[in-house]
Amino acid sequence: MKKSASIKNNLSSPSGERLTAKEKDFCHIFAETRDKRRSAFEAGYRILPNKSAFKLLGKQKIRDYLDSILKDGENFSGEVEAGFRRLAFGSCADAVKLLFAESMTDEQIESLDLFNVSDIKKSKGGAVEIKFFDRIKALEALGMIESDSDDSALPFYKALEKSACVSDGEE
Repeated sequence: MKKSASIKNNLSSPSGERLTAKEKDFCHIFAETRDKRRSAFEAGYRILPNKSAFKLLGKQKIRDYLDSILKDGENFSGEVEAGFRRLAFGSCADAVKLLFAESMTDEQIESLDLFNVSDIKKSKGGAVEIKFFDRIKALEALGMIESDSDDSALPFYKALEKSACVSDGEE
């Protein structure tokens, strides 16, 4: 943690190249969410944030800085958990905006958070159908991840369960 705290206050990448405040903000948001478009948009890259994110991630100084803030015990299973959390608890407000919008510019469409959307269809009659990922399945996956990460409590729970069965005369 000390390493990331010192880097957070430093605007330089480990290679010594200076990052702008927006680049640094992008890196910290991306390290937390792993969502390129959202990270760029929230860091201030409002026009075509997806394209900006790809340009930023193409810069060596950005990748170096990300590597340095992710090294403190960071594992990519955290990315999976973050994705399931977004599916389970994320907002669908932007999908509703898209559904009821008369017309939208490319910039407005680019700024929408459609992470929870699994499918969008437009019929010949003009009707729009939006399907979302299953929140219940995402919650179940989160439960599995948490139970896998909490293996230290499992033996205690099993012993407690076994003792309850013995006292009830089930075993």
